[in-house]
Amino acid sequence: MKRVKKEIFEHQQTFIKNVKILESGIIKASSLISKTFKKKGKIYIAGNGGSASDSQHFAAELIGRYKKKRKPFRAVSLAADIGTITCIANDYGYENIFARQLEALGNKNDLVIAISTSGNSRNILKLLKMSKKMKIYSIGFLGNQGGKSKKLCNYSIIIDSKDTARIQEMHQIIYHNICKQID
Repeated sequence: MKRVKKEIFEHQQTFIKNVKILESGIIKASSLISKTFKKKGKIYIAGNGGSASDSQHFAAELIGRYKKKRKPFRAVSLAADIGTITCIANDYGYENIFARQLEALGNKNDLVIAISTSGNSRNILKLLKMSKKMKIYSIGFLGNQGGKSKKLCNYSIIIDSKDTARIQEMHQIIYHNICKQID
């Protein structure tokens, strides 16, 4: 019981500490995503581990629906295609799994969302560098003071925490609220 209360308290404290970052980040990211869809662009979302699952969840909410019935939005999780990921990892190295996909699929009207609790994953850094090279706007959902990704993103929402679970929980709040805003 004590451990459960502690986890809930830590979640609550992380939320309270980041509420202004969450609010401004959700508003700005929602606007950028809406503009991308108006330009007929796609959203490419990437992350590792739990953030890979979050990238798939976020893309699913955009393609399917969040709460409101609407036309599907164009979104792709770059963490979803295991055949492509393992091919690229085997032939070009794991650090290239996202950048190579973006290079093949992306164009200037698109938007990249990089999800990283550390901000230092090499494959996320390569993705953001490719995004810059292709002149594709990027948003980072980051933690841990943004890591190296902070300098590569056009816009970042940085959760003030070093705790991976708390950062991921805040990222989920962000993308669910974005879905609500653009629905």
